[in-house]
Amino acid sequence: GVGIVEVFEVTATGTAHLVNISTRGFVGDGDDVLIGGLIISGDRPKTIAVTGRGPSLAAFGVPNTLDDPQLSLYDQAGNLLESNDSWQATSRVNDIPAFVSLTDGREAVIVRTVEPGAYTAILSGVGGTSGTGIVEVFEVD
Repeated sequence: GVGIVEVFEVTATGTAHLVNISTRGFVGDGDDVLIGGLIISGDRPKTIAVTGRGPSLAAFGVPNTLDDPQLSLYDQAGNLLESNDSWQATSRVNDIPAFVSLTDGREAVIVRTVEPGAYTAILSGVGGTSGTGIVEVFEVD
């Protein structure tokens, strides 16, 4: 079935903040994609790195991994902001933080500075491929 997990940051002091969240699941074809949602709060833009992984999961014993991930980032109005299917081809390749540690050229990344608001990351397979994938979101700054 389909499920949802929500994480909310609650602090009385305002000093803690979430810097990474991820979700792993099966990526099929058509509308059977993996979706990760995120909200940027506050009153200033944030730089984020969003990854779409598949091939590297095999090294951790994950079977049937997504061979060639395609990652797309949308704003709350449904506008496509950016898409990527090879982290080495992103225009901001030099801005990928070292802690993201992408190793397989087929995996995807989007590094983008976004305004406060809601965003959706969608992971699919290039050419309709399917398998297990993961979407990760990191706060860069």
